[in-house]
Amino acid sequence: MRHIFVNLPVTDLARAKAFYGGLGFAFNEQFSDERTASVVIEENIVVMLLTRDRFADFVPGTVGDPAQATSVLNGLSASSREEVDELHARAIASGGKPWQPAQDHGFMYGTSFTDPDGNVWEAIWMDPAAVAG
Repeated sequence: MRHIFVNLPVTDLARAKAFYGGLGFAFNEQFSDERTASVVIEENIVVMLLTRDRFADFVPGTVGDPAQATSVLNGLSASSREEVDELHARAIASGGKPWQPAQDHGFMYGTSFTDPDGNVWEAIWMDPAAVAG
């Protein structure tokens, strides 16, 4: 089984942890410290929140600012339209901001939001019958 690790620079680790905790995700304290938080979305999906100075340890050059320019869209599947809307509502209630208007294509429905640092997330539901092909 493969794993995905999404690494995100954050300006305020406590605020970022409150946001992702508010979405209902757990933390792996083994891989967290005063400059890093390991957010467990699913068994094989982990978001690493890194203070900007810690993130800079891993990249050459300047660390981009997601509040100024979008460089990645993180898509997260949902099991239903209702779960898409619930995740979006929790994101806004936890300090996130709406990003683009909801998109409803019948067989696919999604919303989007940013975390407090401007990192973009999309919540997406697809009708399993339409995907089964």
